[in-house]
Amino acid sequence: MDRLQTMSVFVSVAEEAGFAAAARRLNMSPPSVTRAVSDLEARLGARLLHRTTRMVTLTEAGERYLADCRRLLAEIEEADRHATGVHEAPQGTVTVTGSVMFGRVVLTPIFLDLQARYPEISISAMFLDRVVHLSDEGVDVAIRIADLPDSSLTAIRVGSIRRILCASPGYLDANGRPSDPNELSKHEIINFVHEAPRGEWVFHPDSGAKNFKVHSRLRFNVADAAITAAIAGGGITRVLSYMVAPHLESGALEAVLDDYVPPAVPVHVVHKEPGQTSARVRAVVDYLVECLRDEPMLS
Repeated sequence: MDRLQTMSVFVSVAEEAGFAAAARRLNMSPPSVTRAVSDLEARLGARLLHRTTRMVTLTEAGERYLADCRRLLAEIEEADRHATGVHEAPQGTVTVTGSVMFGRVVLTPIFLDLQARYPEISISAMFLDRVVHLSDEGVDVAIRIADLPDSSLTAIRVGSIRRILCASPGYLDANGRPSDPNELSKHEIINFVHEAPRGEWVFHPDSGAKNFKVHSRLRFNVADAAITAAIAGGGITRVLSYMVAPHLESGALEAVLDDYVPPAVPVHVVHKEPGQTSARVRAVVDYLVECLRDEPMLS
């Protein structure tokens, strides 16, 4: 078995989390798959997989090697298509990453529509609440909600998202509606920790308001839980506008202190430099840009 075949076998084992499942996917015998990975580890002098009776997981070295294998195999596939004259036809798999809730609420419907437009394109979605390194993790496109540092990547701005403080009308009727950030200390605070990375809520620099040191009896690492608690009357929380748009529209939540919210956060579609962009990635990038610029939850 040559090196590329062995890499393909390793990728299948990693993605299927098992030798038997990878063997079925590759139409190979399980012993052949096991032997290929063992030979690969021997040649590299590194253990790539943790093996138990129940599952197979990647080692740290295996995670790095998997990203490299995916990237190299994709580049070889693209080179083959280019050589056979189909480089311009958008086909193949494109890996796209975004945050978990943005992926569920905004990106998933776009992916469904994209499949209808490009039947030969497959989307591999990685929804993670952390920054994903495109080259290291074998990712083609990222949706980033942040001010971006300078880099070798191409970033296309598609809109922006506001931060919103909100609570249920029932909670506000019972406890009062704050008219100034200083009044937040009198309220129950539901802390979505990603919106208070330094333990404080920052307000618009022109508002004259001091940053609010968040003291909360209820902290969540996911926005869904903070929003659910706020709808239930647990207090005031701060999240991104797209996360609560339907709840604000329905009246389940009410925005407060709108005059003090910080500047909107830009949203970018990020990919590699144009010279490295294949037809399949370009098609996905263009479609994402088109759809996100028309997305009503982005301003």
